[in-house]
Amino acid sequence: CTLLQIVHILNMTSAKIVSFLLHPEESLHSLQIRIEFETGISTGNQELLLETGICLDPRKPASQCVIDGVRGWDSYMVYLFDKSKTVYDGPFASRSLSDCVNYIVQDSKIQLPVPQLRKVWAEAVHYVIGLKEDYSRLFQGQRAAMLSLLRYNANLIKMKNNMVSASQQLKAKLEFFHQSIRLDLERYSDQMAYGISSEKMLKAWKEMEEKASQCAQAEDIGYLDEQIMALHTEIVELQKSPYARRQGEVMESLEQRAIDLYKQLKTRPPDHAYSDSTDMVKIIVQTVQSQDRVLKELFGHLSKLLGCKQKIIDLLPKIEVALNNIKEADNSVMQMQGKRQREIWHLLKIACTQSSSRSLVSSSLEGTASTPAAMWLPQSSSGNVPHPLSSMATPEDGEDFVRVIEENLNYLELFSSILQEVRQEQNNSMMVS
Repeated sequence: CTLLQIVHILNMTSAKIVSFLLHPEESLHSLQIRIEFETGISTGNQELLLETGICLDPRKPASQCVIDGVRGWDSYMVYLFDKSKTVYDGPFASRSLSDCVNYIVQDSKIQLPVPQLRKVWAEAVHYVIGLKEDYSRLFQGQRAAMLSLLRYNANLIKMKNNMVSASQQLKAKLEFFHQSIRLDLERYSDQMAYGISSEKMLKAWKEMEEKASQCAQAEDIGYLDEQIMALHTEIVELQKSPYARRQGEVMESLEQRAIDLYKQLKTRPPDHAYSDSTDMVKIIVQTVQSQDRVLKELFGHLSKLLGCKQKIIDLLPKIEVALNNIKEADNSVMQMQGKRQREIWHLLKIACTQSSSRSLVSSSLEGTASTPAAMWLPQSSSGNVPHPLSSMATPEDGEDFVRVIEENLNYLELFSSILQEVRQEQNNSMMVS
């Protein structure tokens, strides 16, 4: 036979328990529709938490609510929260009194026979125990809300760390990019008057520098970091709050007093004696008052928990947007860096091409170094000797300034050595004559 499964839902907005017999393989959505019918909380606003703070998985069947091997009908509970509310209006009215208990509460001095009094006091003890258990279950619901909040906070911290790490990486890349492009612009300015120049490239580099400055806005996450830190401090304070711990000691003490009083009544002989209920009624009233106090504190603390949780829910998409902006800025910086490097290599290619042309000129000069002076110093059409530096490299060739100077010095050294050879030949001729 199929084992019947019953799920118990504690509605934290009303402090009432609703129970449902689960159908075989019933989906969670189907159960939520039934919960909406009973509680008035729409399926979209329902948050169902286990006592561990884990939210029920909509992809799993409704049977995930039921824990195998439970100790009693209410030893496990599913806690229902309304996501549209962050402030809960508790405390709520205490459970109603039975007619006979209400009878002695209305007149605690009324005399009743001991056998009848035993029955009335037994119900009174049950009522006191019920008040304490009502608080215990609501406290477990508050604890589930706290555990759920901590899970959300852990996710928030993880996303915040990712955001901070990405922001720091972007900041480092931007600093490197700015330093690199400033150096490139300085070197370009130094040589553009006598070397390679390109207004289009210069304009593109300056636009890159401006765009990189705009990308720096994405790394500014200080406003989010401040909100997260403030929220973290608030959560820590909520964890330290005495209301985060069980406050039912007074009610437990009153419960024990009610049990002891009933035991004393049971030991009295079943004679025709009469007695009033003054002591038991005092315990009932004190228990109700104690429950009102602790529930007021509980729901005040619960509202703060839910408020913090909503702040996290509101922050998560903002962090996601910040992360996307940082990633886009990071990609943009890397693309600009790659584009600039390709342009620099293109300039280097042009410079190498021009350098090869000069090498051919240099080789031609070296080939004529051993010929008579009349051959490497031809007369011009006007009869004048051309200037010996007319074939040297010039800044207009587009080389870096330092490299151009070095090559010109090489040409000067070559010209000097040729002059020495000419003078030596002239001296030899004079000695022969």
